[in-house]
Amino acid sequence: MNPYVAGLGCRRGCDPAELRALLDRALAECGLHVRDLAGLASLDRKRDEPGLLSLAHSLGLPLAFFEAGFLATYADRLQRPSQQVLREVGSAGVAEACALAQADALGLAPARLRLEKRNSARASVAIARVATEGDAP
Repeated sequence: MNPYVAGLGCRRGCDPAELRALLDRALAECGLHVRDLAGLASLDRKRDEPGLLSLAHSLGLPLAFFEAGFLATYADRLQRPSQQVLREVGSAGVAEACALAQADALGLAPARLRLEKRNSARASVAIARVATEGDAP
């Protein structure tokens, strides 16, 4: 299994090219490539967001969605929580919380952020490492 998940947040109507460029920059910063990703994750309110759906399709990656109430349980694990996002969404973070939530779902132990939230004009991304057999307690 590929050991990383990218969590993504975006404004409505975000261009898939902006999402891809942001993801590529984040992966490069970590020394990773798209092939290292097990999947993508975002907020359930974005299930119909064309940019996210297009990105996942073009990369051939699954896209998981999480409710804000569930993401709020990740507040103590976020590196860059936002009070504004908490007010608007109900969770102190989207990209970081989604990356952790999906990596937790795929792993054998709690995931860790590999890269805290990075932003572009209309999107955010964070990368979490899926805990594998060697990481489990």
